[in-house]
Amino acid sequence: MAKVERPLSPHLGVYRFQITMTMSILHRITGVGLGLGTLLMAWWLIALAMGPGPFDLVQDVVSGWFGRLVLLGFTASLVFHFFNGIRHLAWDVGLGFALPTMRASGWTVAALTVIVTALIWIAGYSMRGI
Repeated sequence: MAKVERPLSPHLGVYRFQITMTMSILHRITGVGLGLGTLLMAWWLIALAMGPGPFDLVQDVVSGWFGRLVLLGFTASLVFHFFNGIRHLAWDVGLGFALPTMRASGWTVAALTVIVTALIWIAGYSMRGI
């Protein structure tokens, strides 16, 4: 049997890393993160229904530094997934396929994610005393 020489499949070593690749990878990662974060929200709701003891336990976990870090990541994932989803919807109707537009929309999504996540957390902490 003669060995057939076939081209290797392209991989990350072939391509220059670009914002569109980053946004695609992050969209998938944040989708998984949102699924896992939904389990945290379900735990919180179930504990709320079970009464003060279980609810206090969940509140203790969530209000610690690690819990707040997880909630920050969940918030950022939700905001990113939302804005990047709008970007994908624009592509679905045929808008924004020019390379400069794709790059600009990717950086816009990244900037909006940081800004909106920060605004949500600032609003949340400013309403704490209410």
